[in-house]
Amino acid sequence: MKAKSIKAMSPKELQVALDESMQDGFSPTLAFVFVSVQQDREALRNMFAEANIAVFGATTNGEFTDEEPEKGSAAVLLLELNTDFFEIYTADFDQDNYRKIAKNLAEKGKAKFQQVGFLLATSHAATDGEQVLKGLEDAGGDQIKAFGGAAGDEYAFKETFVFSDHWESDKGMVLLAIDETKVKMEGIATCGWKAIGTERTVTKSEGNHVYTIDDIPALDITVKFGGIENPTEENANLMVEIAANFPLQLQRPAGDPVMRPGLVVDWTDHSFYTSGTVPQGSKVRFSLPPDWDVMEKVVQGAQNLKDTKMPEADALVVFTCAGRILSLGPLMSEELEGIKNVWNVPMAGMFSNAELARATGGNLEMHNLTTCCIALKEI
Repeated sequence: MKAKSIKAMSPKELQVALDESMQDGFSPTLAFVFVSVQQDREALRNMFAEANIAVFGATTNGEFTDEEPEKGSAAVLLLELNTDFFEIYTADFDQDNYRKIAKNLAEKGKAKFQQVGFLLATSHAATDGEQVLKGLEDAGGDQIKAFGGAAGDEYAFKETFVFSDHWESDKGMVLLAIDETKVKMEGIATCGWKAIGTERTVTKSEGNHVYTIDDIPALDITVKFGGIENPTEENANLMVEIAANFPLQLQRPAGDPVMRPGLVVDWTDHSFYTSGTVPQGSKVRFSLPPDWDVMEKVVQGAQNLKDTKMPEADALVVFTCAGRILSLGPLMSEELEGIKNVWNVPMAGMFSNAELARATGGNLEMHNLTTCCIALKEI
């Protein structure tokens, strides 16, 4: 598989970059297209359709092809790959049928390829990523290989999109099925946030609405733990501070914990809504604010993946949480550079609203504040 990454600030610039990439005979058949919601997606889709390049696309909270995050741009990973080795499926969600739709699409991939792996992206803030993953498991079993992310809109949290070369949706999913007898795919999801203190019990919750932890309102115990100043409704930065610095770590029976940052406060009872389900009775721990070790753990995770499962790669796709760049700021470039240097192959990625991947040693999960690296290698 040949791969190249390109980026541009407009469809016109991207067309030039695409044309230049093919001057040496490179003939891409598949493009991962990560774009700002401000970009003209119709023009981009038409560009790739005219070039007979299949598209796996999503809008972002920022995008990158190397160590420098961009905003307002288009970041593209081009692959020259036999079209018999992959297939792209798309669907809109109707009401809350996330699990059913995901199962239907995954079954198509299973029917086409005897050994299949998936890359996926979803749109719309209400989309339940956990139900999507359960749908994939319904089709392929609990060991099915799947990685992906939720589309963004530069932190507006209003309207996100996923798309292919002939379709887009503000409430749907795009699913790339890969023939793993022809293309090896391995990935890892890791966050690096350190837990502190003892396990605490979620004493009241419904879905992703966490009311109390150890019988104390979720907001109050978080504020007390974090020493947060001005925890009032007028403080517009309160939830950004909590989500980026003091997320809950949901403990699982097997595998690494899953990050569940608080996102929205219900001021009537000081409860809050998290990024994903936190079952009543589950165990959680709080997190320390991030430091340099957060980045080092992610890069070490990528290096371990190379050392143990994926010594060589042709290309790298990365989904990393938008919350990481809020927490790490300019240091995010160090993390992206470290990831790229592990394999030193063409890379493209996005800052996502959620990450979808198997937890280390555990199950398929919807993650937050996590970086998901996927390496691809034609066999």
